[in-house]
Formats: sequence, C-alpha cells, structure tokens
Amino acid sequence: MLTRLKVNGFKNLVDIDVRFGPFTCIAGANGVGKSNLFDAIMFLSALAEKPLLDAAKSVRDEEGRSSDIHSLFHRVGNTYDNEMTFEAEMIVPEKGFDDLGQSAKAKITFLRYLIKIGYRAEKSGSLELLHEELAHINLGDASRHLLFDHKATSWRKSAVRGRRSGGAFISTEGEGKERIIKLHADGEGGGRPRLISAATLPRTVLSTVNAAENPTALMAKREMQSWRLLQLEPAALRNPDEITAPTKMGANGAHLAATLYHLPKINQTIEPEGVERDGTDILSTRVYAQLSNRLTELIDDVRDVSIDYDEKRELLTVMLTGRDGTPHSARSLSDGTLRFLALGVLELDTESSGLICLEEPENGIHPERIPAMLNLLGDIATDVDEPIGPDNPLRQVIINTHSPAVVAQIPDESLLVAERTEMIKNGIRFKAARFCCLSDNWRLKAPETEKPHIVSRGELLAYLNPVTLTAPEPYYAMTRKIAGSTRKRRVIDRNDMQPMLPFAEGPQ
Repeated sequence: MLTRLKVNGFKNLVDIDVRFGPFTCIAGANGVGKSNLFDAIMFLSALAEKPLLDAAKSVRDEEGRSSDIHSLFHRVGNTYDNEMTFEAEMIVPEKGFDDLGQSAKAKITFLRYLIKIGYRAEKSGSLELLHEELAHINLGDASRHLLFDHKATSWRKSAVRGRRSGGAFISTEGEGKERIIKLHADGEGGGRPRLISAATLPRTVLSTVNAAENPTALMAKREMQSWRLLQLEPAALRNPDEITAPTKMGANGAHLAATLYHLPKINQTIEPEGVERDGTDILSTRVYAQLSNRLTELIDDVRDVSIDYDEKRELLTVMLTGRDGTPHSARSLSDGTLRFLALGVLELDTESSGLICLEEPENGIHPERIPAMLNLLGDIATDVDEPIGPDNPLRQVIINTHSPAVVAQIPDESLLVAERTEMIKNGIRFKAARFCCLSDNWRLKAPETEKPHIVSRGELLAYLNPVTLTAPEPYYAMTRKIAGSTRKRRVIDRNDMQPMLPFAEGPQ
C-alpha cells in the first residue's frame, strides 16, 4: 500500500508530495498531470524488476518502444533536468516468496524507499543510479505517517508489523565514481553488507534481492511489483480462455474467464467446501451469486453470472443470463458491463493485493450508475476498520477522472484536484502539476511544512456546476452556419428543463 509519494524532476512533477488513503480520486482537466502521477507510480514499479532503461521505456508504451528517455525528465523550453527523485512510503506484505520459491518474512512492514536517477548524455542517453535507500519507519511513528482515519487497534496493528533496531536495508555512500550502494543482510544468517559500485549499475539493487539474505527488501520489491495500471480493453475482456490459461486477470482484462473459473478455489481459504444435493458446488454457487448481485447494481436484467466450459475445445467463456433465462456470452455484453464485471471479479479475488490505478472508470457507465461503480471501487480497497486478512486483503485503489458526475459522488476526504501552477526554480518560471485537497481533510494533519494546498471553491464549482449556460462564440458561429440566422436551441435551453437545473439562470 502506497501511503505517500514524493516526486521531483519527472515529467511535469516538480516538488510533488502526495499522501494516499485506501481509496483516492484525482480529478483534473486534460494535460494537468493526472496521468503523469500514474506514470511515476508505474515507473517505480518497473524499477523493482527491470533494468533502468527497460523500466524507463515501459513508461511510454507497453511494448517499451520509446527511445526518447530524456523526455521522462522535467523540461522547460529546450532545457531538461538531468536528475529525478522518487520517495515512497509504503506498507508491504509481511510474508512472501522470492523467484526461487524461498519463503520470506519482513522484519518490519512499514518502509520508505528513496531513489535518484540521473541522465548521462555522454553515454548516448543512458541512465545512472545516483542514490538508492530502503529504510524502516518505526512503529511508534506510524500514527504520524498514516494520517487517514483508521482503527489503530485492528487495521493498523495487523498492517504495520515487526520491529527494526538497526539502520537501513539499502544505503548509499560516497560521490561520483566512488559511490557505493550497500545491501545490508537482514536474513537469519546476517553478515556483512554487500558493497556494489553504483557507477555502472544497470538496475536497482532492490530488483536483485532474495529471501535468504534480504527478506524485508524482497517484500518491498514484491509490493512495488504488485502496483498495476488497469487499462481494461473490451476485446481482451470478451475473449474466451483455454483451460490452461493464467488464472490472474491481466492489466488489460485478459483471462477474465479463467480468473472467474478459478475464483471459487481461491475463496476456499475463507468459505468451507461442500456440495448441494444436485451435485452443485456450494462455494461456486455462492461466489457467482455474489458477483451476480454486484452486477445488478449496474444493470437490472441479470439473473446469474457463470462460466461455460466447452470440454471438446477446452475453452472457458463468461456467460450472463438475463431474468428471462436468455444467456449472453461475453462477446455480446457492453463495454461498461464488461469493465464492471472485471472489477467485480477483482474484488472477490482475495489473493489479489497491492495498488490498482484506474483511469476514467466512468467510461461506458450511465451517469445514474456511476455511484455503483464508485461503491465497487471503494469495496475493492482495504477496509481500515477491520484487520488485514484473507477476507480483507491489503488493497488500494487510485483513480483519475475529469467527470463532474464522479467528483460529485466521491467522499470528500478521498478527493485530490490536480492543477497546473506557476513555479520559479533557479530564476526560471514554468508550469508544473500541483495536487490539492479540500479543507477539513485528513491530509492537513501533516506538519506545517508538509501540508498540501487546498483547492479553491471556484475550481471545485467547475465540477459541481459543470454545464456552461452560455456557449462560446465558435459554437454560435457554427450553429448559425448550419441553420442560417437561427441559433439552435440546446437541451439546457429548454424552458421545461430550467427549473430542474442546479444554479439555473433561465434560457439563454
């Protein structure tokens, strides 16, 4: 769980300091930096498993085809910054496995990871690891870092575990070519730290750790690897799966059918197994019923959701049966229904944890059903009133939007508004992103020097009263051209609609 992120020098993110709760919505106009914040999170995630250059290329597109690495650095005119810094505070899983299947248990689960990366033009545009550090946050300081409302005796006690009396797990010493990164062993064997020359490192030290020597660093790596940007594509969601397909849904929605088919087996850790008199698996019936009930919040015509298994072709297909008994395969479902269904499956997948980023979740959803989507996203996130466990995984959701319908329905404590603001650095003026919260927000509990900006009421009213009652002149010019001298009447101009509109000003 990512609780705080500080970024400097990445795209238009300069001196950014953002605190996250279990569920966060970032609203803002196009081009202000909402997606750049997601890119920063995904870049950190990629650095936990890929070489520096591959991680940088993955930010641009999924195939990693971009060669303009310098474009990731903040730019003013034709001048680029040559360094970018990231600092993340996170709660990591207590237990896990490394790539060889060896088990690991973190010494402490509340950690801070800091990394600084430089651009080396003399090396044909390569990247250099300037600083890397992984340190713990003391249990006694947890309340000062976790500012969002939560139950300390249940949720925090189960999420923040372990103790650490020593120093950092990863540290950096020296400058220039003499710069050394130390990987401190905290496994059962202990021992001296491993010294690594940073000047020629092709990847982060964190990405190389194992369970035997560095269990805490490994769990930090696993946490960062679990951060995902969901880009649910209808084509991927509609495809049937072979019976041998992966049982975890991809970031684009691939393998939805296989994930749903195996969902009852995942839930066996929570619910007991059993069989009805007619031979139906009780747990499968219960899991699919839960999913069906969730889907009825979006569309009324749902009797049940199931998986059709074609034994001859060994294919799995998602099926939805309407109230009249008519079956519909995934190929005939709407884009919005498929996305909602995929998120419903994700909610029930108790093995799925980590951070989920989602852009514009309202796409394909009728305005009246947007609250159902937001309720689902909120339920995916961990419940901070209950202990972490199989039925309450350590999951987090961050969405971005520019939809007034979403902003109006979001809990006010969960909303951040992205703006472009003028900054001055080294005597140079430029525009950069800024993330503001509402007044009376838990983020304002931070120390005075760390308090976020408060969004203006005028900026917020753009979402709460979004309809422009007076259209811009180009629109009038266009309608005059189409209809001669008669201006076309907009829907909002109708006399029978005026009394129902918020802040109505009468027909124009």
